[in-house]
Amino acid sequence: QVQLVESGGGLVQAGGSLRLSCAASGSRFRVNAMGWYRQEPGNQRELVAGFTTADTTNYADSVKGRFTISRDNAKNTVNLQMNSLKPEDTAVYYCNAEIFDYNSRSYYKVWGQGTQVTVSS
Repeated sequence: QVQLVESGGGLVQAGGSLRLSCAASGSRFRVNAMGWYRQEPGNQRELVAGFTTADTTNYADSVKGRFTISRDNAKNTVNLQMNSLKPEDTAVYYCNAEIFDYNSRSYYKVWGQGTQVTVSS
């Protein structure tokens, strides 16, 4: 079973920056798509930024121009550089990946445990 390990969350003042990192670990798998979602208490989880299976990037309108997603395929890692943070960005951020498992020859999605990002005003 592939697992996602997240890091980089924390507390920052408005206008500051944080960098989130997510790494997939396991054996005999391929990451087809990978990205970051976020969720506020009582709200639904929403896409922040991610790579599609076609290697294109998608960003939520609210973060365009401020957040940048990048990846290192050799390390099965995706990073999210978050600049000009706003209080509205406060949420739990979750890494998500679509995995192809060579053992079972199947696709599945896996989620990280979540990392808290808090932006104070």
